[in-house]
Amino acid sequence: MQPVEIYTSPLCGFCHSAKRLLTQKGAAFDEVDVLSEPERKKEMIQRAGGARTVPQIFIGDVHVGGCDELYALDRAGKLDALLSDR
Repeated sequence: MQPVEIYTSPLCGFCHSAKRLLTQKGAAFDEVDVLSEPERKKEMIQRAGGARTVPQIFIGDVHVGGCDELYALDRAGKLDALLSDR
């Protein structure tokens, strides 16, 4: 399984939704709360190509984007393959 990293905020409904989908898929993830670790937000913006909103999701070396993009990958049948690195 590919490593998954997700930048979040505790008040973000989209963050909770993205984490719920990842959990349903059986994917373990490292969560970075940009409210409790504000110094990491700059890192997130740089890694995400300037995106400033949460969640920002990375699977392996791939920047997935946010919650909408994660669900779009799942609907297209591509999320499982990306998670398992097939």
